[in-house]
Amino acid sequence: MNRGTAWVIGASSGLGLATAEALAADGWQVVSGARRFVAPSARDPAEPGIHTLPLDVTDPASRAAFTDAALAISPRVDALVYCAAVLVLGPCEHTTAGEYDRVMQTNFLGLVAMVNAALPRMRAQGHGRIILFSSINGLLGIPFQSAYTASKHAIEGYAECLAMEVKPFGVQVCLVEPGDHRGGSQHTRLHASCAQADNPYATPCQSALGVIHRDESSGLAPERLGQRVARNARRKRMRFRLRVAKVDQHLAVYLHKLLPARLNFHILTDYYHKGGRS
Repeated sequence: MNRGTAWVIGASSGLGLATAEALAADGWQVVSGARRFVAPSARDPAEPGIHTLPLDVTDPASRAAFTDAALAISPRVDALVYCAAVLVLGPCEHTTAGEYDRVMQTNFLGLVAMVNAALPRMRAQGHGRIILFSSINGLLGIPFQSAYTASKHAIEGYAECLAMEVKPFGVQVCLVEPGDHRGGSQHTRLHASCAQADNPYATPCQSALGVIHRDESSGLAPERLGQRVARNARRKRMRFRLRVAKVDQHLAVYLHKLLPARLNFHILTDYYHKGGRS
């Protein structure tokens, strides 16, 4: 079954790759973009539904080249799936303006630019699906991930605005909110350049980073998320929020809504400062 053409941005590894493969298996023609793709190619003869194109979402010329090449493969854009993201780990005080800028350029502003590249085609077609990867961190903050958390909060607000604006044109929007998943690429996990071993945040920061690594290592399989995204993309009416996470992370989101801020801060701080033993 040919479900149409999907652009999957940030599909060289992890959740993006799993999503691209799930969409291709479900009958979509997938055009994948990522910085790690050095030349246009069909990914594998056994998976003819996937094409890979070089794409740096922070570079306007690269975005334009990707758009032209993708439209040469297929003149349609039936779905845009934006998964590209980088993560800077470290204290707020020791995260530089340049590091915040790098995260926002990739995670949020690159997303906005790719939506703007796809939307004119979707409006002309009279339909389209925009699937934007947020995170559990888009709903609540955790210590030592401020840049990533800020970018995902931005996506949450942007997607709500976008969904209301494009509905009259037959375009639907979905926010994917993953919890911890295995298999993420370490090249997208950076450390704040100013963080030093003797800084006043050193002990709680190292504890938190250990918890983050452990929770990701024992997280859900990326293939499960890819399949959930593919199922939602084929629905007549997509779910606006698609949260794929373990039970404890679902619970953390609900408690964040229900409990006073001071109690939430105590629970999360205790969890990450004590190595996840709260």
